[in-house]
Amino acid sequence: MKDKHLHIIQQIGANVCRFLLAAAFIFSGFVKSVDPLGSQYKIQDYLSAFGMASWFPSFFPLLGGIILSAVEFSVGIFLFFGVRRSVASTLALILMIFMTPLTLYLALFNPVSDCGCFGDAWVLTNWETFGKNVILLIAAIIVFKERKLLIRFVSQKMEWLVSLYTLFFVFTLSFYCLDRLPVLDFRPYKIGKNIPEGMTIPEGAKSSVYESIFTLEKDGKKEEFTLENYPDSTWKFVDTRTVLKEKGYEPPIHDFSMVELNTGDDITDDVLTDMGYTFLLVAHRIEEADDSNIDLINDVFDYSVEHGYKFYCLTSSPEEQIELWKDKTGAEYPFCQMDDITLKTMIRSNPGLMLIKNGTILNKWSDEDIPDEYVLTDKLENLPLGQVKVESDTHTIGFVVLWFVIPLLLVLGVDILIVRRRERRAAKKRQNNVNEKKEKTREDNGEKSSF
Repeated sequence: MKDKHLHIIQQIGANVCRFLLAAAFIFSGFVKSVDPLGSQYKIQDYLSAFGMASWFPSFFPLLGGIILSAVEFSVGIFLFFGVRRSVASTLALILMIFMTPLTLYLALFNPVSDCGCFGDAWVLTNWETFGKNVILLIAAIIVFKERKLLIRFVSQKMEWLVSLYTLFFVFTLSFYCLDRLPVLDFRPYKIGKNIPEGMTIPEGAKSSVYESIFTLEKDGKKEEFTLENYPDSTWKFVDTRTVLKEKGYEPPIHDFSMVELNTGDDITDDVLTDMGYTFLLVAHRIEEADDSNIDLINDVFDYSVEHGYKFYCLTSSPEEQIELWKDKTGAEYPFCQMDDITLKTMIRSNPGLMLIKNGTILNKWSDEDIPDEYVLTDKLENLPLGQVKVESDTHTIGFVVLWFVIPLLLVLGVDILIVRRRERRAAKKRQNNVNEKKEKTREDNGEKSSF
């Protein structure tokens, strides 16, 4: 009796740990898969922090981020349904054995501000991440040791279909969000957000003090300047960065600063308080930007000029790269300098297009989805394009979940109605055969005894 009770307790404990791991891995894999470029940037931060950026080819951070999200999501789904138990429990344990010491190092030395394990959806401090990973590591050890006690929700004959569809779903979602934009935006530059409000410091809160540092070059000599001592136009722009001088309350948006390339003027307030429409072409590194749809971008600029709207290209690239872009694309729009991280946060596309009015983000487009002449048929005031694009995270999540769940429900239905029914029939047939053999044995024994 004690052994039976112990077995039940072990089974309950193993399955509780299994669902805890499943929830963590599904959430982590999902939020990474909807933002593959965000995962790429975080992996690049890791490689730079550890001095390993030159060790890997340029495509590695993006490919690694997509594969990591697929592995995490798949492991979570496998654990949830109780399929591929050996593979899932082993991968979960390997991941936690790797991540737990890593996050301890991050907590102690802080080479990156956050681990990025849940993307921008849920930002944890490095110590919070380490504590979370310790719990998950314990759960992973228990699940690995007791993997045979995990309850199955799908039969062995159908688990291949669940596995295959899970991989298809997560890779399709990642590449869709890479080609377009993330279907869920967890960043402060989400459509409908007001940029000045995101920069506001609550009354009484001490604000952080930031300073923009500009690297300029003249006569082969590079020097750093601030806005206060920005030199004349004979200096060529090389790079810009934002540094924290004094820590305080940090608003969601704290580093939005537009510096016009030709004049060196900060035009941030003019743009954010403009009651008219402004198109912002965001290309965090202009030399890496995709120019396959440059004709559409130039058409949008021509449309802006025709209707009196403002248009700026925001980049962190040096002036010589901007001049090369102009020569290559025929760009006539003005350029502004901005912090590279800010540009990456604003939109997950290089280039990407953003439409704002009075500081409010009305819409965003990836390079593959820029509006064309069939959309820009009138003034923005008369088009749905000129209004805030209506988005519902609840609706989006529900749609994505249904896209994943409905096929799996069909699989479960087939599994229950057909596969398991066949298994029950086969088991019943085997039992009948055993009973018939027993009956025949008894009859044979009876015949022998009668002699």
